[in-house]
Amino acid sequence: MEKKNFTVSVYTENNPGLLSRIAAIFLKRHINIESITVSKSEVKEVMRFIIVVNVTEEKIKKVVGQIEKQIEVIKAYYHTDEELIFQETALYKIRTSDFEKEWKLEDFLKENNAWMVTVAPDFFVIEKTGKRHETESLYEKLKPYGLMQFVRSGRIAVSKNEMQISGMLEKFNTTNSNS
Repeated sequence: MEKKNFTVSVYTENNPGLLSRIAAIFLKRHINIESITVSKSEVKEVMRFIIVVNVTEEKIKKVVGQIEKQIEVIKAYYHTDEELIFQETALYKIRTSDFEKEWKLEDFLKENNAWMVTVAPDFFVIEKTGKRHETESLYEKLKPYGLMQFVRSGRIAVSKNEMQISGMLEKFNTTNSNS
């Protein structure tokens, strides 16, 4: 079987220590996590982990099975890139003096579908949202021009197809509220 990117969505209760236990499942199988994002889900008091890995489908099935055995995990899914709508966000801090000599900033931002976040006398910050290759491309363009700092978020994703998780989560939330 060939390796490819899989995005794992894990719906959980919000309990301390769960992130390290989930990470340990990947570590135990020698799987490198490409990115991880954790946020609130569409249902109150339910968190969603989005984890990107590059493995075989056989391996990801086993990992998802192990994740679902964690007591706080409500449900876990895995998806291929083709089954998702996904983005990442990157911030680039640029030295003003180096950049303005070469390009007109407004034109550069338009060409790269990027936004100005803040401007200070010595630097400015650009935000770019897109696929990994788009944020990498902008990184490469900015690197020679005083790139002072760079940071990129993990993937955020929603499935293209309807998922039955919302009903399950609502039931979970109602059950836990009555306890």
